[in-house]
Amino acid sequence: MQYEPSSSLPQPDETSAQHCARVTAHIQAAIVAAGGQISFAQFMHEALYAPGLGYYNAGSIKFGAAGDFTTAPEVSTVFGKVLARQFAEVLEGIENGEILEFGAGSGKLVVDMLKAFEDMDALPAVYNILEVSADLKQRQEALLRAEVPNLVDRVHWLSAMPANFDGVIVANEVLDALPVERFVRRDAGVFQLCVTTDGESFSWSEVPAPERLASSVFEIEAGLGRTLADGFVSEVSLAAPNWVADVGNCLRHGAVFLFDYGVSQREYYATDRSDGWLRCHFRHHAHSDPLIYAGIQDLTAWVDFSAVANAAISSGLDILGYQTQSQFLMGGGLELEMQNFAALPLQQQVALSGQIKTLTLPGEMGENFKCIALGRGDTVTPTAFQFADRTQTL
Repeated sequence: MQYEPSSSLPQPDETSAQHCARVTAHIQAAIVAAGGQISFAQFMHEALYAPGLGYYNAGSIKFGAAGDFTTAPEVSTVFGKVLARQFAEVLEGIENGEILEFGAGSGKLVVDMLKAFEDMDALPAVYNILEVSADLKQRQEALLRAEVPNLVDRVHWLSAMPANFDGVIVANEVLDALPVERFVRRDAGVFQLCVTTDGESFSWSEVPAPERLASSVFEIEAGLGRTLADGFVSEVSLAAPNWVADVGNCLRHGAVFLFDYGVSQREYYATDRSDGWLRCHFRHHAHSDPLIYAGIQDLTAWVDFSAVANAAISSGLDILGYQTQSQFLMGGGLELEMQNFAALPLQQQVALSGQIKTLTLPGEMGENFKCIALGRGDTVTPTAFQFADRTQTL
């Protein structure tokens, strides 16, 4: 994907611009209260999650053609159907197993999976959704009532992680939205990149990194076997290991499936990645300036899957498999979803073919997006990982 300079981005409409101004004022007040600067992690948290203001807590459309980006469930129902096949394999060995989805977005994935479970006669008794956005919860419920009214009663919305959960946990593009710290490596040490005010805008500042951030960078360098170059800029997700640990504490028996764009630690901190993996999405334009359009653009960072795997192992979870999204779909039953392709009208063939290409081709979602599956207890390894497994690369 090509990333555009901020000067070529579309201009926000009047309503969006007004909302951006409110979010900007909110963050600037936080900067003043903090003494003149805040960490980028705090900036990202406020821009995405500030109550009533943040990108995910305001009422604009985020997903699909009318939003800022497109997720795999928005591309095709095939994604949800393949996931349902793999989840059913795990649930078959768990008595009264349930589903728990983190951050269900528009609700498209839950709809597609419930339909697929029903077709397979493998409906879970309960499909739980943990959603932090009240606006998105309303949208999810409306879609469910429109698409699967007979199954709405199986869906429960949660406000916190359940205890002693048995079943399948899924998070599609959740880890990338956790706030990250930005840092720059200098010969003098590790420095934290912070955000300060610049008139009505924001700008970067540097301070010596707090101990936890500096220690994380030193641990990364120890794992790489080298010191990062002077001027090397990147990100560390201090929140992701804690999130994985919380999920591990929640899961008693079953599997966790995490889908996101990301790479191994060696790739994440490769010498040619000296500007990091932070990316922004506004009206389907991807760019690299997180300090503009506060509250009206999505902020994400690619996932260090090696850090996720290490956190999982530390939490007593097993690594069931790790592979690209393309490998997961092809090994998980994509060919079964294509059996009737020749019988479809030509227009539907063209549309489905385009969807599959988006989900699987290396230049689209197929290679950049990965799936890591974690397990606890006597949990079956899904057949998708028998097709290909890259766990050894983590």
